Amino acid sequence: MTDLTSLTEAELQEVIDKAEKALKERLTSKRKEVIAQIKDLAASINATVDIHEADKLFDRKNIKVAPRYRNPSDPLQTWSGRGLAPKWMQELIASGRDKNEFEIK
Repeated sequence: MTDLTSLTEAELQEVIDKAEKALKERLTSKRKEVIAQIKDLAASINATVDIHEADKLFDRKNIKVAPRYRNPSDPLQTWSGRGLAPKWMQELIASGRDKNEFEIK
């Protein structure tokens, strides 16, 4: 095995990238083997199995939501309308203004 302390940052990153790729390929291969075994066992008792792979599921965490509201006093501050309202929006609503006034059109 290579002495990692003597490698440059770029070489270390290359080693990490190759290791991650190798691990992903190994896990994918193992998953396919296990799925094939499950299907064979199910077929042996005349059953069918529908397997939904996690890799194909939609990941909502990486979705960016377009801003829906803009702070009139600082146009760089925006809010998507989801989650807790930012302080600037809370202050405007508390002062009696309607949040629809600040919609981005």
